[in-house]
Amino acid sequence: MKIATYNVNGVNGRLPVLLRWLAETQPDVVCLQELKAPDEKFPLQAINDAGYNAIWHGQKSWNGVAILARNLEIKETRRGLAGEEDDLHSRYIEAEVGGIVIGCLYLPNGNPAPGPKFDYKMRWFQRLTDHAQKLLSYNLPVILIGDYNVMPTELDVYKPERWVEDALFRPEVRQAFKNLVDQGWTDAIRTLYPDQKIYTFYDYFRNAYGRDAGLRIDHFLLSPQVKDLLKAAAVDRHVRGWEKTSDHCPVWIEIAN
Repeated sequence: MKIATYNVNGVNGRLPVLLRWLAETQPDVVCLQELKAPDEKFPLQAINDAGYNAIWHGQKSWNGVAILARNLEIKETRRGLAGEEDDLHSRYIEAEVGGIVIGCLYLPNGNPAPGPKFDYKMRWFQRLTDHAQKLLSYNLPVILIGDYNVMPTELDVYKPERWVEDALFRPEVRQAFKNLVDQGWTDAIRTLYPDQKIYTFYDYFRNAYGRDAGLRIDHFLLSPQVKDLLKAAAVDRHVRGWEKTSDHCPVWIEIAN
């Protein structure tokens, strides 16, 4: 089974890119982030025509997450995280797909840091961590997938010394990611490529893509029931070079069925 994540940075504006990539790679399951569209504007017909069914949790102009599946039923199990009832951001959706619980997430950016946005990021991270602990307690195959807005180590960022005060790389954020992983999760990309420079995001400015000056912020965390099924993983870096594309690259893993 091929499972992908893609921060599309606007599902309607980037729809031709998304459809081209789906046709080219045909993943079985796709987690999308940053839909930037309310629920009623999600392009369901185009997604269906591409061979996928979908569930989504949209929001006007901002955020938004979705799970797509090809020839597989999607059974939604959760949207949103517990712990902050007045939080209206559409950042988490979860479903059972092909016998695996898929959590699709878009963790807050948190900049500028310090400040209210950073505080919200850290609270959201803790809510995710609490939920992840519950998921592990069920002893089910689970994968937490998406844009974590975290570079876990210096290997995951071009010129790390420039990012020390950024909300994606501050020590508190990296520690929060480590705390999450240490519950018993496996970072799929780093498991297969422990020492390799791998980036999943390239800014639109300063020719970041052309200079290979990127960040690794899109991650797959595998529960113990899934980690031994991991067969392959890669970044579809070339998609970042397409016209009118997202600043993120699609990333995928393959697990044994």
